[in-house]
Amino acid sequence: MKTIFYFSFLAAFIFLSTVGSGKNLPKISVEGKNFVSESGEVIRFKGVSFSDPDKLEKDGQWNRRYFQEAKNWNCNAVRFAVHPPRINERGWDAYFELMDKGIEWATELGMYVIIDWHSIGNLNTEKWFRPIYNTSWEETVKFWKTVAERYKGNSTVAFFELYNEPTSQGGELGELSWATWRPTMEKLIDEINKVDDQKVYLVAGMNWGYFLDEVVENPVNRKNVAYVTHPYPQKREKPWEPQWEKDWGNVADHYPIMATEFGFMGPDERGAHIPCISDESYGEAIMNYFDKKGISFTLWCFDPNWPPTLITDWNFTPSRQGKFFKKVMAE
Repeated sequence: MKTIFYFSFLAAFIFLSTVGSGKNLPKISVEGKNFVSESGEVIRFKGVSFSDPDKLEKDGQWNRRYFQEAKNWNCNAVRFAVHPPRINERGWDAYFELMDKGIEWATELGMYVIIDWHSIGNLNTEKWFRPIYNTSWEETVKFWKTVAERYKGNSTVAFFELYNEPTSQGGELGELSWATWRPTMEKLIDEINKVDDQKVYLVAGMNWGYFLDEVVENPVNRKNVAYVTHPYPQKREKPWEPQWEKDWGNVADHYPIMATEFGFMGPDERGAHIPCISDESYGEAIMNYFDKKGISFTLWCFDPNWPPTLITDWNFTPSRQGKFFKKVMAE
């Protein structure tokens, strides 16, 4: 019988056995509505989203200590937010060397890696929300083929988050719907599969990676696909749960979901902005809902500069939301 675990003694044994050995973590795949290991155990992921490795390296924080601090939050997954202009500015070879180091540290500490192509906009029309998210279809394919080739056989790199937040920005960025987005993702998966077809593909929903309401009737027709939502508090008003169920939560009854970004902050906190403003009542509601549905997650953001922040400084002092979520994850 399959068992769900976070960091049970069994899981800890499996993960710690890799420390210092140079081995990868157990391979992850999709089976029905679950993420499963190669031994058939159902794994629910909980972790944090890092800021861009380039940014962290410039801050002097891309080091083993940074990863250890995430481990101290009881994470079994971490997310790398790769911004297209940053990889071009640093240079692809140098940027991938940063990722190599991070993946080594994650492996040593027993944490899986989500690589996130962190663009916001409309990949179909090649129009972007801000310059920091500028890319192209050609570059997106190049990136993922490079990732696939470099980390083929590396099961620590378990997840390819194909595109961070698809949006048409109220139509300003051109037409974008699930009917046009789904085939784009299938086309991208086909390109990656030419190199490696053993990773889990994370496909984001509509409206800034939020809505998955059409997935059950019209799923991505490829293997090893899971779905992404970014359920920030102001995407809906209270009561949240019935709307979450309709908007994206029902998908978890059929396919795995990974909420790769969410969090809250008070209106007076530095960088406060829509759709993130809320309080601990949101934290309680979203975590209870994830528990009920078996949904995996990575909190945003393990950086004192990118709100809503989980830490307030490079001593890793928890922020308001950080105090709440760190306590929950410890439990």
